[in-house]
Amino acid sequence: MADQAYDAVVTAAEPDEGGYARGLGGRQIQMIAIGGAIGTGLFLGAGTAISKAGPSLILSYAVAGVVIFVIMRALGELLTYRPVSGSFAEYAREFLGPFAGFATGWTYWLFWVVTGMAETTAAAVYVRFWQPGIPQWASALAFLVVLYAANLISVKLFGEIEFWFSMVKVTAILGMILIGIGVLTLGFSDAGDTASVTHLWQDGGFFPHGLGSTVMTLQIVMFAYLGVELVGVTAGESRDPARTLPRAINTLPWRIALFYIGALVIILSLVPWTEFQPGTSPFVAAFEKMGIPAGASVINAVVLTAALSSCNSGMYSTGRMLRDLALRGQAPGRMAALNTRRTPAVAITASCLLMGLGVVLNYLAPGKAFEYITSVATVCGLWTWAVILLSQLRYRRAWRAGRLPAPTFKAPGGRWPAVLALAFLALVLVLIGCDRDARISLYVFPAWVALLAGGYLVLGRVRPEAVRDRAGEQSHAESAG
Repeated sequence: MADQAYDAVVTAAEPDEGGYARGLGGRQIQMIAIGGAIGTGLFLGAGTAISKAGPSLILSYAVAGVVIFVIMRALGELLTYRPVSGSFAEYAREFLGPFAGFATGWTYWLFWVVTGMAETTAAAVYVRFWQPGIPQWASALAFLVVLYAANLISVKLFGEIEFWFSMVKVTAILGMILIGIGVLTLGFSDAGDTASVTHLWQDGGFFPHGLGSTVMTLQIVMFAYLGVELVGVTAGESRDPARTLPRAINTLPWRIALFYIGALVIILSLVPWTEFQPGTSPFVAAFEKMGIPAGASVINAVVLTAALSSCNSGMYSTGRMLRDLALRGQAPGRMAALNTRRTPAVAITASCLLMGLGVVLNYLAPGKAFEYITSVATVCGLWTWAVILLSQLRYRRAWRAGRLPAPTFKAPGGRWPAVLALAFLALVLVLIGCDRDARISLYVFPAWVALLAGGYLVLGRVRPEAVRDRAGEQSHAESAG
């Protein structure tokens, strides 16, 4: 009776939301959206990409940013049609079939579990920068426990933590840009005599290694954008999704222009691209070039924040996805339970236990463990983005035919942006296959799909109702009504 009363008050909630508290306000949604677009892929991965492509990496980020915006506007159409916490899995289930929903839910869950594995271990490595005597496993465990407790307490606390994590990242990048502009215009600091925008084209040209090397960096760039779709998972717990979600999505272009392209233009103007090394943060290199003694410590603190932010988001996402699967009968029933604060406590706990196992595995694994994990995460992300685009195309066909209501937040350009974005994602998949280290994900992912297919067949025999296309039946019933 309590849940029924709650659902009557929260009229915007979907029937299958099962009592989530809409505790995320516009301020938190905006920062979650910003934080999703800024991660360790920018702070650390950009160094490797710069060494491979030089200044032309700016073009890679710009092109990929356009594709990401197309994906997010496609997601915006779906979110204003039906804002649910199951998000991508729900839309896949409705427009692409029950297996697509099943596979997408579990794949997005896997994406954040493996990302959490990498980020908790990475956070422990960053702590050793200041305190090398602290065991890596101890720091990783401490971070995992603190974030786990925060996610159990309430969605509002999760949103508040993510808000401040994002504030640290945003402030660091804005500070870097402002200081860099000061160096370029006023000539102060150790880098003042050599800093110049001419570094963007004079040190071997804009494409120093040719266009092919620039194209090969697209897989690194797309990894940097992973997590931007997290705003879609918050739909079921947003106070006013019809207003806050479109606003968060529409600010994406300027976030990409400022935090990615703007930051790279400044960094590559301060420091010639030839001085960057793989595995070194370009932000650290820029601060060292300017002679700022605390620069390395500042950037290490920011990268630590980025890792914890990613892990925090992972706990949130995995809990919601696992609960959505449980509500559908596609995961153990206990995973559907909410605690007294209306958070999916059991699902979050199960996901955190697996992330904790990842800490142990990464501690014992060889040096390339992080590369392997991130490549698997990238392929999982590509799957999710492709599902968003395909679901949007099917939804567009349905509302144009009059079978479903039209969205209140239409994506511009018709169907062609989505088609071109799908082609771009296919190109990135081919590029992953051309990379010796990243190629392992193309071996792991088919095995994952085969495991999902086997599990789905077994589920269909044991629980036939769990694989029925109930979401599609619901949407058609709503449109008929």
